[in-house]
Amino acid sequence: MRSPLVASLLMLGILPTARAAEPEKFEVSVKTDISYGTDKERNILDVYVPKGVKGAPVVFFIHGGAWVFGNKSAFAGPGKMLAEQGIVAVSTNYRLSPKAKHPDHIRDVAKAFAWTVDHIGEYGGDPKKICISGHSAGGHLAALLATDESYLKAEKKSFADIRGVAPLSGVFTIDGRAKFFKDIFGEDEVICRAASPIHNIGAKHPPFLVLHADKDMAGLSQQAEAFAAALKKAKVDFEIIQLKDRTHLTILTSAKATGDPVAIALRDFVRKQTK
Repeated sequence: MRSPLVASLLMLGILPTARAAEPEKFEVSVKTDISYGTDKERNILDVYVPKGVKGAPVVFFIHGGAWVFGNKSAFAGPGKMLAEQGIVAVSTNYRLSPKAKHPDHIRDVAKAFAWTVDHIGEYGGDPKKICISGHSAGGHLAALLATDESYLKAEKKSFADIRGVAPLSGVFTIDGRAKFFKDIFGEDEVICRAASPIHNIGAKHPPFLVLHADKDMAGLSQQAEAFAAALKKAKVDFEIIQLKDRTHLTILTSAKATGDPVAIALRDFVRKQTK
């Protein structure tokens, strides 16, 4: 029996009546360098698996690096964090410039995504609950995959296979007049326009969560706002969030912490779109 003092303190709210239940934290196993294509170095991906799960939501992630460098390992921290929360995470490599030229990058990403749809059930994920994400150039490729269905159709997939899209500090407009873009995408105006997710927005796209940093690279916050405005005009379901005290890099690297705002936003978005 509680003492009169304890009972009084409980009634006043000075003592908690019960400790809040903490969410289950899964043990994680990582399957590395799984082949999805013919290039032994770049057509590979990693899967972060919450042990014991079945039919779990999935995040398919595309690394950044200006289309010329970068590696799937950039998602190691966030991937492990997601898996600990019961979400299967896939992080893919793709061929890089200057060896590769557009549309090689997006074709590889589409192939890796198709592999994920076809095989993620073997790792505890639900192929009907896949969201895609990417950082920087990877954000561009995620948005392009979800706005130009031709790359999915080449792999016998469609927009229906994507439940949601969450680009982080992505690039949404490709300007072939700029030397940097010219070296990767060429300078043909029609090709560059088609490679720009903002110019491919129609009415049948998955929901978007557009994330960008308050201290992002020059021009990227403006691109994010313009992309969100285009989504709104086309009546595509979307949300845009600017992360405070984040740079182009820390918007991703800080997401390895369970309580980080990006981690929370991404988890909530995935769970909402896949419930």
